[in-house]
Amino acid sequence: MNFNEMNISTERLILRGLRISDAEAIFKYRSNPRIFKFQNWKPKTIEEVTEFINEKIAKTPNVPGTWYQLGILLKEADELIGDIGIHFIDNLQAEIGFTLSLEYQGKGYATESIIGAINYLFNDLKKHRIIASVDPRNIKSTALIERIKMRKEGHFKKSIWFNNEWADDVIYAILEEEWIDQKKS
Repeated sequence: MNFNEMNISTERLILRGLRISDAEAIFKYRSNPRIFKFQNWKPKTIEEVTEFINEKIAKTPNVPGTWYQLGILLKEADELIGDIGIHFIDNLQAEIGFTLSLEYQGKGYATESIIGAINYLFNDLKKHRIIASVDPRNIKSTALIERIKMRKEGHFKKSIWFNNEWADDVIYAILEEEWIDQKKS
């Protein structure tokens, strides 16, 4: 199944492959210094965003070693409010990352979208393990990852050169059986 042809539907959101028409909205939130503070990609122009989208939509999803990006849209308004990156590490493992527009933070949208993406990765793509890499200074992202009960597996001190300084990296993970077990309780 092609990500551009599929939709993940949650209570309030649709997750779908990015489109060129998303470029302006992505640029608006991704170029905000409060948003890109903990991210590697800081777009300087809409053209950079268009190149990013073209690169992501040219990839075949679920191929080991590739990243794919899903847009997060409000169902009611059909408005792009963020995106989720999925790194297909190998056939059974994936990494997730997320970005949400500042004005939509604190409303549960990031949590809802990540749960939807994880459900899809486990249920539809039959992944065994999903990880998330988080800068521990990113309190909101760390809180979300812990709220959905991903397990902290490692804290690597000054392991990533980021914004002209060495930064820590915390790795969280959850196994398919752990995800299923927590849904039962």
